[in-house]
Amino acid sequence: MRIITLEEHYTDRRVMDANNAFNKNRTQLSPERAEAMKFLMSRAFPGEELLDFEEKRLPYMDRNRIDVQVLSYTSPVSDLVPAAEAVRICRMANDITKRHMDAHPGRFAGFATLPMADPAAAAEELERCVKALGFRGVLLAGRYKGRFYNEEEFFPIFEKAAELDVPVSFHPAFIPMEVQETYYMSDAYSFVVGSELASAGYGWHSEVGIQISRLILSGIFDRLPNLKFIAGHWGETIPAFLDRMDIFLDQGITGLKRRFSEYFKQHVYITPSGILSTDQLEYIVKLMGAEHVLYAVDYPYMKPENVYDFLMNSRLTDEQKERIAHKNAEELLKL
Repeated sequence: MRIITLEEHYTDRRVMDANNAFNKNRTQLSPERAEAMKFLMSRAFPGEELLDFEEKRLPYMDRNRIDVQVLSYTSPVSDLVPAAEAVRICRMANDITKRHMDAHPGRFAGFATLPMADPAAAAEELERCVKALGFRGVLLAGRYKGRFYNEEEFFPIFEKAAELDVPVSFHPAFIPMEVQETYYMSDAYSFVVGSELASAGYGWHSEVGIQISRLILSGIFDRLPNLKFIAGHWGETIPAFLDRMDIFLDQGITGLKRRFSEYFKQHVYITPSGILSTDQLEYIVKLMGAEHVLYAVDYPYMKPENVYDFLMNSRLTDEQKERIAHKNAEELLKL
């Protein structure tokens, strides 16, 4: 059975160098925070595996019977990069993604990365990526300068995605320092533990869940009924609260045309992001329907060696397995 995985990441030294030229202006970290960041970065950026294609990535794909990875350059620019430079760096990253696709025909597809500092330019770059480079969607990481994307300034990006009929995938990024301090740090455990809780342990996923919830409540799907989202990590904390959100965020107070859960189930596609849990798989398929589940490894942050067997040995029907393995991605991404 064909396997297509989304949310598969890479980086490139040229893009990193262009971005890091502006990161030198960041505020100096305390020794404690610097130690925590060093630990987190070692986990978040697994060195050569993000840079490599030939020696590690393709053999990993072959071992796990992954036919196609949809590549994402998750976060090529920091908030410190001026808008014009952000546009240049994102174009560079997208062009490099295209070169990887061309170097290995049929093995890679691409999601665009966008300069959120300039939403109008970001919409133009998304159009270039889809029409000229053949990309299949866009991935947005975190927030921009602490701002959520339901603000009207960012609307042209979602409008363009709907016009092009490509999905918007949301991915975590480091959350604002003041949020980390207030919600995740404590004298009861180490700074490293608090930092991990604020990031991959929980905070990142709550943050993405809030991002998607705010966009739904802003009425974006009433304005753009063709728009589609992708949420990783089994839905970024939202699925378990859909019933409660329908009760307390009912149409009487939201003014929306439909219930929150209806928007989520119709417009959002969910991936496991390499969290290969049978319980979560069965729960999400029952809640969302297999038609709204895509497969994703989150390589190389996650590198499970049972990608094929996990799905094939599950208690799902053959049709459900086929949908998750490749059919849904083929339809949504027009592969």
